[in-house]
Amino acid sequence: MKSILYLLLIFMVVSCSKPQGFDYRDIRNFKVEKLGFEKSTISMDLIYYNPNNFGVQLRKVDCDVYIDEKYLGKYQLDTLMSIPKKAEFVLPSRMEVDMKNIFKNTFSVLFGKEVLVKVKGTTRVGKGSIFLNVPVNYEGRHKFEVF
Repeated sequence: MKSILYLLLIFMVVSCSKPQGFDYRDIRNFKVEKLGFEKSTISMDLIYYNPNNFGVQLRKVDCDVYIDEKYLGKYQLDTLMSIPKKAEFVLPSRMEVDMKNIFKNTFSVLFGKEVLVKVKGTTRVGKGSIFLNVPVNYEGRHKFEVF
């Protein structure tokens, strides 16, 4: 009987491993929804991959976005999404952008230069009723095609 309890305890510890962060894959359907001199609103679909061996639920995203070390805006999502195990998923995104910082990066984007995109923040993921904060730290070079 004790060996069954030990086996059950080991199984519970292994199955309750901390979720890994999601892997960024791509941006799709980028569009400007509202254009203003001080603030603009952009939307896009972010494609991520869940590397975990189990499905998780995403409850919240709170991230700051930077382009070439200049603050671009804050991305927040407060909804419940079910994400399958070992699969890509689409995260619909909408963000308000500070236009002062966009103008600083205009020449880099217009002339096709690669820019450094950084995303820092947290996501709240879990399974059942147990949710944990998982850090988001993405950094990569991207070339934006305007023409």
